[in-house]
Amino acid sequence: MLIQLADFLSDFYSGFNLFQYITLRSVLAAITAMLVSVAAGPYVIRYLASIKVGQPVRTLGPASHQSKRGTPTMGGLLIVPVIVVSTLLWSDIYNRYILIALATTVLFAVIGGIDDYLKLRRGDSEGMSKGRKFLWQSVTGFAVGAGIWYTAQSPAESVLIVPFVKQVMVDLGPVLILLAWLTIVGSSNGVNLTDGLDGLAVMPVVLIAAALGVFAYVSGHANFSDYLALPHLPLASELTVFCGALAGAGLGFLWFNTYPAQIFMGDVGSLSLGAALGVIAVLVRQELVLLIMGGVFVLEAVSVMLQVASFKSTGRRVFKMAPLHHHFELRGQPEPRVIVRFWIIALLLVLVGLATLKIR
Repeated sequence: MLIQLADFLSDFYSGFNLFQYITLRSVLAAITAMLVSVAAGPYVIRYLASIKVGQPVRTLGPASHQSKRGTPTMGGLLIVPVIVVSTLLWSDIYNRYILIALATTVLFAVIGGIDDYLKLRRGDSEGMSKGRKFLWQSVTGFAVGAGIWYTAQSPAESVLIVPFVKQVMVDLGPVLILLAWLTIVGSSNGVNLTDGLDGLAVMPVVLIAAALGVFAYVSGHANFSDYLALPHLPLASELTVFCGALAGAGLGFLWFNTYPAQIFMGDVGSLSLGAALGVIAVLVRQELVLLIMGGVFVLEAVSVMLQVASFKSTGRRVFKMAPLHHHFELRGQPEPRVIVRFWIIALLLVLVGLATLKIR
């Protein structure tokens, strides 16, 4: 939005041409999102508390979590609007990739919001049934994948890039729709399962968003993409602004979500943030790199699947409790220690993912 205004004003003062630089607009989007989140956070927390939007806590969860009952939830109502507003302010709103990323984020926020509403209305941790939630996630994921496929303007938008292997790029064709569904829905659920401790999920989201912003920028830059042997995606560089807004909003939310949390993001936040990471990875053709960088989310999801499969087949549990972060809590690790160690692992995995830019 502001880029169009700056373009008009540049006819009167050339200094406004500075806002044509994606790097500057990405930084400004991150700063805007973070400052707005920090400024609006106290008001959102007070409002949610006043209408008694308190976090339900599972009775089977760790005993230490019972003290969190009643903490305001649905913090995604702070995160998502800030991402949308900051992106609209600093990006080219006519860019197809920006519109797809925003639409995906908002649609998954709606699904998560309905789930949160049902939990609060019933007064327990069970909202929308798992089957119904997965159905709506899948419908949305397939719709987004189909939209990406049918609006693609070059073969480069549908190739599968294999990390660390320069020569392997597989033309997916319509299989891209299936891969997009798997990536977006998988990432959405991975973040959702990880969001069980104060600040645990949002920091990896920030780190991954920032790293995906690097991939978006180099993929959209003809010289950089050629040098790094990546498909050139002219529209992708604008996604750097969206990534900046996502990272900034996440940091702003962490201001209040850090231990001990004043607010939780709820499904409206976790489902939408995970879907946002997934759709960025699909648009910049880095689904496999997201699998690496989002390794914490993958481990959390796998721990749940292993726990369920083991209990149903043998009656025994692999972990003391799933997702994995609860296992470490029940082994006596303090919550802040578990959180920070998971953050460190997330940072290392993000660095490995960034290394794939050059090690090919």
